[in-house]
Amino acid sequence: MIPLSILDLAPVSAGSTVADSFAASKALAQLAETLGYHRYWLAEHHNMPGIASAATSLLISHLAAATSRIRLGAGGIMLPNHSPLVIAEQFGTLATLYPDRIDLGLGRAPGSDQVTARALRRNQVETEAQFPADIAQLQQYFAEVQPGQPVQAVPGQGLHVPLWILGSSLYGAQLAAQLGLPYAFASHFAPGMMQQAAELYRREFKPSVQLDKPYLMLALNVFAADTTAEAKRLFSSLQQQFVNLARGTPGLLPAPVDSIDSIWQPHEKAYVQNALACSVVGDAQAVKQGITDFIARYQPDELMLTSMMHNPASRQHSYRIAAELIHD
Repeated sequence: MIPLSILDLAPVSAGSTVADSFAASKALAQLAETLGYHRYWLAEHHNMPGIASAATSLLISHLAAATSRIRLGAGGIMLPNHSPLVIAEQFGTLATLYPDRIDLGLGRAPGSDQVTARALRRNQVETEAQFPADIAQLQQYFAEVQPGQPVQAVPGQGLHVPLWILGSSLYGAQLAAQLGLPYAFASHFAPGMMQQAAELYRREFKPSVQLDKPYLMLALNVFAADTTAEAKRLFSSLQQQFVNLARGTPGLLPAPVDSIDSIWQPHEKAYVQNALACSVVGDAQAVKQGITDFIARYQPDELMLTSMMHNPASRQHSYRIAAELIHD
C-alpha cells in the first residue's frame, strides 16, 4: 500500500462555529497520526463561510503543536495572494518549530473570487506568468544564503522546506516536471485532466536537488460508513455544497439529506457528478476496494483522502475505515 494522507479544508458545518471546526481538525489530526496516515494538509480558501483554513500557516502550527510525528503542510498556499518572502518566513518558522514535519504545497489560483482576490492583494497585480518566478524566489529563500544576497528569509534560509506544485491542469504538471518538484493533482474536485497531467508530469520530469524522480500525489473523496446507504447520505453534504457553489450561494457545509435528487436540477446534477467523479462512497468493503482500484488504475505514488462531512464523528469513522488499508 502506498502512503495515505489527509486533506482537510476545516469545514464549518451548519449549526456549528469556526471554533468547533478547529477543534474537529485538531482531533482528526491526532487520530490521523495514531492511524498511520503519512501527512495532513490544509488548504487556503478565502471568503467562504464553510471553510475555516484561510490563515493556513496558523492552523498548521496549531495542529503541529497537538501532534508529534505526522507531516503537516499546506495543500496549498495560493502563492499569488502573498509575497514569497512572507511565505518563506511563515514556513521557515513552522519548519524551525517542527523540524522535518512541514510541507509547502503551492497553487497559482486565488482560492477565492476576484473581488476577494483584490481585497487580499490590494494594489498588487499578479499574473499566472509570475508564478514560476515566485517559486524561484521561495527556493532561494529556503536555500543557503549566497554572498551578497540582499534579502534573507529569517527564519527560512537554509531550511530547504519541501515544495510541492498543486494543480488541476496541464500547466502545473509541466511546471512541476520542469522544476523537478513533487506534484499533487486536485482530482477530488477537478478530475478532468488527471490522466493527461499524470502522464505529462512523469514523461517530462527533470531531476532536481529536491527530487531525483517523479512523485505524484492524487486526491480522492472518501465517504465510508457502516452501510452504503449511510455513506451516500453523508456524501450529500458535499454534493449540496457544490450545488450551492454553482448557484453562487456558498455557505456553511449543509447537513446531509436522504434524497439529494430533491435538491438539485438535472444540469446541476451533471456538474456535481463530473466534479466529484473521483469519489469512493460506501461501506467498509466497498470503500477499501474502491481505493485499491483507484490506486491500481492511476498508479499514484501517494493518495490524499478528503472527507467533507457535516458530523466530525462520522468523518473520523470514515478515516478509520480507510486506514485499515494502511495496515493490511
